[in-house]
Amino acid sequence: MAEKFLMPKLSPTMEEGQISRWVKNEGDAFDSGETLAEVDTDKATMEMTALSGGVLLKILKAGGESAALGEPIAIIGQKGEDISALLTEISANGSSSAPAAKPAEAAPEQKQPEKKEPAPAAAEPVKAPAAKASSEAASNGRLIVSPIAARMAAENAIDLKSISGSGPNGRIIKRDVEAAMSGGTKTAPHTFTPSTQVGASPFRDETVSKMRKVIASRLAESIGPIPTFYLTVEIEMDNALAVRKQINANLSDDEKISVNDIIIKAAASALVKHPFVNSSYLGDSIRFYEQADIGVAVAIDEGLITPVVRGANLKGMAEISAEVRDLAAKAKAKKLQPEEYTGATFSISNLGMMGIKEFTAIINPPEAGILAVGGADPTPVVRDGEITIRSIMNVTMSCDHRVIDGATGAKFLKTFKQMLEQPAMMLV
Repeated sequence: MAEKFLMPKLSPTMEEGQISRWVKNEGDAFDSGETLAEVDTDKATMEMTALSGGVLLKILKAGGESAALGEPIAIIGQKGEDISALLTEISANGSSSAPAAKPAEAAPEQKQPEKKEPAPAAAEPVKAPAAKASSEAASNGRLIVSPIAARMAAENAIDLKSISGSGPNGRIIKRDVEAAMSGGTKTAPHTFTPSTQVGASPFRDETVSKMRKVIASRLAESIGPIPTFYLTVEIEMDNALAVRKQINANLSDDEKISVNDIIIKAAASALVKHPFVNSSYLGDSIRFYEQADIGVAVAIDEGLITPVVRGANLKGMAEISAEVRDLAAKAKAKKLQPEEYTGATFSISNLGMMGIKEFTAIINPPEAGILAVGGADPTPVVRDGEITIRSIMNVTMSCDHRVIDGATGAKFLKTFKQMLEQPAMMLV
């Protein structure tokens, strides 16, 4: 029995399709698996292939015409069948120009497995570019090209300007490019070199190191149960950089302090002024620490470890610098003792030296916070109504909301910012 062939859904986001060309003509028979038409969707040109044999009795949508999902685009059946009733129905419903049914409602018409009658076509994707190569008729100097033709031309270095399109309105379609390929058309000025085709990547499995297991466990413990929020502040580092220069002028090369040493000192000094930031939530109680033991993130081959500078609020920058160098060397040599990398009250992760401007870090429980420090970059700012250049550093604090409220975190960052912008405040 003859039946309507509806525009199928050929991509997840497709709402309508445009017939690029009919591979079969009216009256042509087709077998299962044969391509009936090429359809341009929102993603690519797709080939519609038949699930079983039959005859293409009537084309309702010619090449170049569009149809919504579920709209009849052809009538298929057996040779010699009377299709007048179907044509009358389609005409009465206006289906040739508007959808007759939703795709889901059209499915029963397209599938009748209990009858040995022609089944509708199924879409099989063609490897074509997602974006359509579009243009206009030759009358205004531009080209109309189907996506599959554009892909074939690019892959075979065919100059589309040298091809006359045989599709609707002069559209260049697949067979035009095939003819150009066999005829040796000149290559386009811009050629495309196909990438090397290889199979799935080989791989290897390595046993997870104990350190990596601990890191994974701790981070999973942090990101799930801890209600975290983030605060970001911009800090002018010009005065801090000047202080560093002054201090280093009086130190030997192996004693010179880094920007990170100044940041550690400023954070430690600010922590003792804001007890809730320097605390741990223990469920039934909150533990407040009397000194600032700062964990300093150090990258090693197996991951990240945070050796601890004990009582950083009680030490000078040169002493902090020497201790950080010693701890970092031990970390990279895997010689840190447990007491040297556990028990921090707060942590700092600095990626500024790697060109990172801003990021967020994951809290290392039971600590209540961690600072993520970016690089200090020359930045135009407005001061006293004039544009000037300042070294601006972005710092983001991850906060455990169980002990650090928004205002508490903001006050801590204000103090931290003041100490870096006015280093003498660390002495107060």
